[in-house]
Amino acid sequence: MKAELNWKQNVRFDALTQTGHEIIMDGAPDHGGNNEGARPMELLLIGMGGCTAFDVVGILKKARAELLNLKIELEAERADDVPAVFTKIHVHFILTGRGLKEKLVARAIDLSAEKYCSASIMLGQTADITHSFEIIEQAA
Repeated sequence: MKAELNWKQNVRFDALTQTGHEIIMDGAPDHGGNNEGARPMELLLIGMGGCTAFDVVGILKKARAELLNLKIELEAERADDVPAVFTKIHVHFILTGRGLKEKLVARAIDLSAEKYCSASIMLGQTADITHSFEIIEQAA
């Protein structure tokens, strides 16, 4: 995997992924930025969210669950001192579907957290990561 960062000005960087996608990173004005893009730590957090979302959707599809929508809310705390690593991360899944079973959803989340999501497992080295979920039943 490769990526490229190009410094634009102050603390703004334009990133280019190996797959050709561009991302703008910038800092807050009090850190010399213009607030023109996401902060690097925000990208780490949403990267972890995307990783676990990818897993959970895949696991539920393989189980032939009728998942219609998935939303993930992430909340993190960071250390006060440098390096300000994540110390706590809570991941809340909101799944919409038809006939989704709690046991299956819980198992999919556990498999992602414990086996498949590289980002979660890596961030779990410094952060206490917790999970919760709710299922919204959608009528046919």
